Amino acid sequence: MPVVIDGHVYYRTAEAFRVIGVSRNTLYRWLQKGVLNGSERRDSRGWRLFTQEEIDRLNRTINSVTGVGV
Repeated sequence: MPVVIDGHVYYRTAEAFRVIGVSRNTLYRWLQKGVLNGSERRDSRGWRLFTQEEIDRLNRTINSVTGVGV
């Protein structure tokens, strides 16, 4: 379930990797390698948050690598 903070919608890591269709480990590995540049947001519990735009960008990256949707 998305989280709304200051009027902006964010998705937690578990939601992001499910939507993108990769494992949690793969998503973390990509983040460590800098596939998704930009500021890192976290909620009050320290959980990483993603915008819809970041999720869309990761999906485009996957599709360009795998050739899906081409």
